[in-house]
Amino acid sequence: MIIAGVDECGRGPLAGPVVAAAVILPAACQIDELTDSKKLSAKKRALLEPKIKQKSVAWAVSQVEAQQIDQINILQASLLAMKQAILKLDLQPEKALIDGKFVPPNLCCRAQAIIRGDCKFDSISAASILAKEFRDRLMCYYDQCYPEYGFASHKGYPTKAHLSALNKHGITPIHRRTFSPVAKLLANA
Repeated sequence: MIIAGVDECGRGPLAGPVVAAAVILPAACQIDELTDSKKLSAKKRALLEPKIKQKSVAWAVSQVEAQQIDQINILQASLLAMKQAILKLDLQPEKALIDGKFVPPNLCCRAQAIIRGDCKFDSISAASILAKEFRDRLMCYYDQCYPEYGFASHKGYPTKAHLSALNKHGITPIHRRTFSPVAKLLANA
């Protein structure tokens, strides 16, 4: 059976897209140290990313931008990004193992939601790492576009430095307008 592991990254930030990845690993694939991307250092994730891409049967990454997150909410945007990542795979799976509590609607295959799946299944761990690396690179790019916000250091999460920059410089086109600190700024403008 062809099984894809699927995970997302970036639900909590105030800026940038939510990103999902889908990975199909060969049955006998062994990649040491795969686990939830949040448990790995940036250096370790960077070393694992090319190994995952090289050893996988198929992999894909998808993103849903801040404007659409504001339109449909972060949960629906996360599910949409996961569905799109599955559809982008070169080989369509017969089953998808989804990290979390929810399965994206109307998938092209059977699916199972698995809480903490990124710690239980290598394919989900691999997807977690690819999504995180993709999103982190994208936020470093946005750091060059909007250097006063410090996106390279906090990746859009609501740190003190990010909140301070928001208050000082206002919002950017990549900020999620429905997220509380950003919505409060807009309401007080």
